Amino acid sequence: MSKLDNLLRTEQMPHFACPGCTHGTAWKSMLKAVEDLGLEQDKTVMVCAIGCAGRLPVYSDFPSIRTPHGRALSYATGIKLANPDLNVIVFMGDGDAAAIGGNHLIHAARRNIDITAVVATNEIYGMTGGQYAPTTESGRFASTAPYGMTENQMDVCKLVEGAGATFVGRGDVYHVRELKDLVKAGIEHKGFSLVEIFTTCPTHFGRRNNMKQPSKLIEHLKDLTVTKKQAEKMTEQELKGKLMRGILVDEDKPEYVETYDRQTGFKEEGDG
Repeated sequence: MSKLDNLLRTEQMPHFACPGCTHGTAWKSMLKAVEDLGLEQDKTVMVCAIGCAGRLPVYSDFPSIRTPHGRALSYATGIKLANPDLNVIVFMGDGDAAAIGGNHLIHAARRNIDITAVVATNEIYGMTGGQYAPTTESGRFASTAPYGMTENQMDVCKLVEGAGATFVGRGDVYHVRELKDLVKAGIEHKGFSLVEIFTTCPTHFGRRNNMKQPSKLIEHLKDLTVTKKQAEKMTEQELKGKLMRGILVDEDKPEYVETYDRQTGFKEEGDG
């Protein structure tokens, strides 16, 4: 029996995911982080919305809520304000987080509320037919970009950093050994934390971009990211098209709920 079985609703298996989908790898990394930190299941709330990533809480044995498309962070904000003692973790896909939910993402980061957002980025809308997402690379193909993506690719990590997030991390499912510790660091951080994990979608992204074999998509991720240490030794030309991975931002700033409680008189200065 797996050590993670006590965190799963195994009776719900088998899962829904397509062969080669690696959203589950991102999800497992998050569960392993929760297990390592010893978080109490009844005090850890999982929040999600719509999409392939949004279906994963069905298999997790935590108090959870599934929200309208793009609204996971607004619900998570309400949960954290109502009960600050809860650990609140949001699991989203990139379309859900950065497109229809983009405004909520910006303002959750700006407020610096103590919730952790894990964004599984596969560069496509996998559940609704393979439409392009804000994170789709320029030139890539999608059902709504049959001649190639003409828009510029959104960098979710830079977006939330600019909005004021005090913890930002990025990983990918090729460098899977790094993911658990990255998510752990995000959960342990006091304030808004975002961990972006690049995943793969052979069914839509891979099939339309000459990477139908899951192994080709993994190789694509292998070449996509570099560490800060590697980047320091690379030229500007070599860094073109690359994304940094690891902990990108880690700052200590006043957290929203504690500040709100003090200012409204719910908690006096110096209270625990």
